[in-house]
Amino acid sequence: MRTALIAALSVLMVSFGASAMAEDTPATETTSIDGIIGLEKTTLTFSAPATNTLPWGYVEGTVDNHVQGHPVIIQMYAEGEATHFAQAGVAEDGSYEYKFRVRSIDDGEIIRTFLGDYTVVIYKVVYLDTVSSA
Repeated sequence: MRTALIAALSVLMVSFGASAMAEDTPATETTSIDGIIGLEKTTLTFSAPATNTLPWGYVEGTVDNHVQGHPVIIQMYAEGEATHFAQAGVAEDGSYEYKFRVRSIDDGEIIRTFLGDYTVVIYKVVYLDTVSSA
C-alpha cells in the first residue's frame, strides 16, 4: 500500500514543481475488527516551513483491499494537539485524495494555516484476507 502526504510547499521534491513531500517511512499497524475486516493505522510526519509560498497540500494514497463504503480518516496533530480532521472517499481502484489549504493571502496579509511539524494519522478499513475482498 502506498500512502503519502504531499504538501504544496516551496521547498523542492517530487509532486508538481516546487513542492515538498513529507514521506518518511510510515509506521503502519492493523487491528482486527471482526476477523474479516480490520482498521489499518498509518502514522507519518509532515513539515510546513515558513518559506512556503504555495497554497495547497494534500494527502493521497491507495488502500489495498479496502472495504467499500468506509472513507479514509485523516487526523493531523501539532505537538500532540489535534489541529485538523478530515475524511476522504475511496474510489473503486482504492485511491483517495484530500486537498487542504496550507497558506492564503487576505488583503495582502499572509495567513499560514499550517506552519511547523505535524504528525499525520491515516485510518483505513481493510479486508484482512485478500481472498475476502474478491
